[in-house]
Amino acid sequence: MKKVRTFLSLTLLGGLGIVLPIVIFVLLAQWLFSKVSSLLAPASAWVEANSQFSDAFASLVVFALILSGCFLIGLVVKTGIGRWVHTQVDYWLARLAPGYKTIREIVSQFLGGDGNQSLLSGQVAKVRIHGPGVPLSVTAIVTSEHEGGECTVYVPTAPIPTSGFVYHVPRECVEFMPHVSVEAALRTVVACGAGSNELFRTAPRVPA
Repeated sequence: MKKVRTFLSLTLLGGLGIVLPIVIFVLLAQWLFSKVSSLLAPASAWVEANSQFSDAFASLVVFALILSGCFLIGLVVKTGIGRWVHTQVDYWLARLAPGYKTIREIVSQFLGGDGNQSLLSGQVAKVRIHGPGVPLSVTAIVTSEHEGGECTVYVPTAPIPTSGFVYHVPRECVEFMPHVSVEAALRTVVACGAGSNELFRTAPRVPA
């Protein structure tokens, strides 16, 4: 009887492990689409009223137009005049709109703007935050290296990697893992450490 219960439990958990990620992804996609649709509702209503498109397709058309507009703006700011206009708009918004500068810097960090200084462009490392003589280490992302011999690292917290702590540590406390991508490291954080064994044993470590 015990073997039957174990078999049923493991089989059920295996099925849930396959189905739940799909269900959660679909629910998140549906929630995101509903939020975006509500924001685009006025423009979608205008497109629907002046075309034969359905409401859902009209929303997709408006969303595609917005992405196209972002692409064109990206092309314009690569020109000399575009850069000048962007600099002026950015300067005045930073002065007149409270919080704009903070939002801009956060978005820039995650998208890799301003010299490509993005969290995703950092280097994965195991860091001894309590000193090189203490065996305890944490999974971290090296976001900056300083001339004085220190490194600034971001230590994400599980299971939400967008929250965490920033430490400034000596280079001897940092053990770079060049074979590990930031995305792979963050996946182990989301999984509360699961998969770290496979992640860190695939290649030799490189000391700082």
